[in-house]
Order: sequence, then structure tokens, then C-alpha cells
Amino acid sequence: MRSVVIIQARMGSTRLPGKVMKELIDQTVLAHVVQRAKAIPGIDEVAVATTVKPDDAVIAEEAKRLDVPVYRGSEQDVLSRYYEAAAQLKADVVMRVTSDCPLLDPHVSGAVLRKFLDTPGIDYASNTLDRRFPRGLDTEVFSFAALAQAFQEAKQAHEREHVTPFLYENRQRFVCGGVVNEQDHSNYRWTLDTAEDWQLIQVIYRHLYQSGGIFGWQEALALMEAHPEYVKINAHIEQKSK
Repeated sequence: MRSVVIIQARMGSTRLPGKVMKELIDQTVLAHVVQRAKAIPGIDEVAVATTVKPDDAVIAEEAKRLDVPVYRGSEQDVLSRYYEAAAQLKADVVMRVTSDCPLLDPHVSGAVLRKFLDTPGIDYASNTLDRRFPRGLDTEVFSFAALAQAFQEAKQAHEREHVTPFLYENRQRFVCGGVVNEQDHSNYRWTLDTAEDWQLIQVIYRHLYQSGGIFGWQEALALMEAHPEYVKINAHIEQKSK
């Protein structure tokens, strides 16, 4: 059973263009995400899926520099991009994460993978069906077979753009499971989509990051609880709707 992380990445962003190639302390945001994805227990390979747009050539070059496979496909039909990348990588199990999450926690993502692998008959697992983890730790795991069904049958625009809605919105067809944190910390926003998000993420990294190391989400949580003023930096930002 070959498990592959596919990191979704592109330069285009309506609110913060070029965000994944911003320099965060000593390397790009994308490089931090790749490093964290490589540390997820049970993962066989990490790859980047970007678009064929000329602007995204820089992402493809960064992926090559980081020595991870890169697939370039449709900008808007991200579902097709994921399916084609997963097929090329010969994945049996696909983990979807996005490149704007430099606080991705390998242990949280590993727990989602374990949930998928340990649940007979499951098609999809995530830690977002009942969101209690901070935003920015989002991890989805699904079988290649389920991804192929979505690729072949999904018709609506949001199903093609966001990859997985066809699975978790059709639970009469697909078995879905969730990893739910005991306490609700979903009020914290550690994803990168705006200038305010970037400000907060830089603050967190300056406090916790040591070159070459990976700090966990609970360390970031402790920092937020010790400095409630940091939470206010991006507390007003509304998540873009799917």
C-alpha cells in the first residue's frame, strides 16, 4: 500500500500572491511544508502538484531543488491535477495538504493516515469534518480508487476546484471518518492567505523555529495562550468559502 502526500501549490492568490515562495526565516514556505510532509509517519513519498501556468514554473523549480517530484496540470480543475499526479506517482493512498500551511504537524497528519489505514472499508479520512484543530493543520486522506471515481463523476465547479467535496458530500456512497481533537481549538488560524496571516506565522516561527527542526502544534498553542495579543493579529480574517 503506497501512501503519497501531494502538496497543492500555485503562485496565484487573490489575497496574497506568491505566498508559498515567501522566505520564512531560512527557506521558502513551500520548503517548510515539504520538510514537514516528509516527516509524516507512514508516508512513502512527497510530491508537489502545481499548474502549467508560466508563473508557476518557479514552484516546479523549487520542488526540484527540494528533490521531490512535481506534476503540472490544470489551474482550475484541481481534481484532475490531483488524479493525474496520483496516477503518475502510482499512489494507492493519497494525502492532500496545501502549501500555505507551514505549521502542518506531522503527528496530526500521521493520525489521519492511521485512521484511514486502520478503518476497514474507509474511503476518506480527515481532521476537518468536525473541525477542532487550528486551521492550518488540515489533512485529508483518501484512496486512489475514490479519487478516480470523483475524477470521473464530479461535475460541479466546487467539486473540481476543491478536490474532495464529491467524497464527503456523498456519504451514502463513500465511507468517511474523522480525527477529532478532544478540545476545540478551531478559533486559531495558522494558514497563510493574507498579510495578517503572514505577520502571525512569522511571529510564531521567530519564537519556535530552530533551523532544520520541526516544532509541533501544541508548542504553537502554548505560545498563543501565553501571548493572547498574537491571536488578535489575524482573528478578524474570514476564511474564503468553498
